[in-house]
Amino acid sequence: MDISQLANQIILMFILMAVGLLTNKLGFMHGQTATDLTNILLYIVSPCLIINAFEQHFSTSRLRTLGIVMLGIIITYFIMVLVTNLVFKRVSDSNLKRIMQFGSVYSNAGFMGIPLASALFGSTGVFFAVASLAGFNVFCWTHGIALFTPHSGQDSRVKWRQILLNPNIIAIIIGLLIFMSATQLPSLLNQTITYVSSINTPLSMIVIGNSLAAVKLNRHTLDVRLWTPLLLRNLIFPVVCLLILTGFGVTGVPLYTTVLMAACPVAGNVVLFTLKDHGNTTPAVTLMSLSTILCIATIPLVFTLSNWL
Repeated sequence: MDISQLANQIILMFILMAVGLLTNKLGFMHGQTATDLTNILLYIVSPCLIINAFEQHFSTSRLRTLGIVMLGIIITYFIMVLVTNLVFKRVSDSNLKRIMQFGSVYSNAGFMGIPLASALFGSTGVFFAVASLAGFNVFCWTHGIALFTPHSGQDSRVKWRQILLNPNIIAIIIGLLIFMSATQLPSLLNQTITYVSSINTPLSMIVIGNSLAAVKLNRHTLDVRLWTPLLLRNLIFPVVCLLILTGFGVTGVPLYTTVLMAACPVAGNVVLFTLKDHGNTTPAVTLMSLSTILCIATIPLVFTLSNWL
């Protein structure tokens, strides 16, 4: 993969984030506006992008590769969960411990990974990126939310409902049916889905930039213990994913796309889940923000290694 192309795309995304930051500073985007735009992205734009990616000729080899990628992703998640349980076992602050564990494991695959995959590899990239998105949703709404609700045994049905009714999971199922049955959507519907999909990248980056506008990084918010989850999320775990996939013989766009999704910064859900648990969100916001800023250097670094391997 051309690293300069990747670097240019990341810089472009940070410019779009700067637009989001500017809209916040000018008072054009308030809390409710950001929430509404996030819902539009999650419930309408992202599912359209996924369905659009599956509108291509059926290929047995492509479906087989998707299955291998999914297996590699599942193994990667189990390794990440195991490692974070061991590394952060002795952290006494329960709020910080949950944030560090979650932030290390879960990347911003939907808001940053999908737009990058779409921009760099088109519909083929999004096709393979959905495996990472599916893995994220399944693990996030089981293991991830359990970190913040440790005594919620009777909530298991709610979590599975959240997984199965997640619009991205529904879109993946619909997309797979379209792909395997070689169904052609009506041209008007297909054009509508394409148009809606096209706003995913700029709108996602503007929303992320808006969220970064409220961050205040200083010596009081920068806890040195946050550097461990930053190292795990931005560098070590993406490399683990890379090694597993190359071990399975995955190459080309499937490899690059999946590693790209794994190399994305900390997921914004870490803040939402901390709020849900009535915890202190300062370390969560700081971790997410630093990880996002650092990814401008760490993502190209991971891809340099992938090219070398």
